[in-house]
Amino acid sequence: MDKIYSDDTIYFISYAKLPSAISAAKLLEVVGVGLVINTKTGIIEDTSCTLITDEAKRFLKEIIVGHNIHEEKTDKLIEKIQNRFHGLSQKAICVAVKATIERYETWKMENRA
Repeated sequence: MDKIYSDDTIYFISYAKLPSAISAAKLLEVVGVGLVINTKTGIIEDTSCTLITDEAKRFLKEIIVGHNIHEEKTDKLIEKIQNRFHGLSQKAICVAVKATIERYETWKMENRA
């Protein structure tokens, strides 16, 4: 099996509660957003999301992948999501993305060599 990610990458995921009015909430109570982050560069190399539609997942991936956590503030990424993704799950996605980045930043502080 070919290796997709380098040894410099790490994966974190966080979850946030979905609004009860959307169809995804009928199947999932929360949305999860996972990020593959290159620890050397800070670039988000890949993302996963537990949303139902593939189109929404692809669209969010396009927005998130390439963001540099080391050089750009989290708020800039959240603003980008808010400006481009207008699904009813937007707030939950933003909460999950922010929490995932916070988990990475905590890990980074705890694992400084």
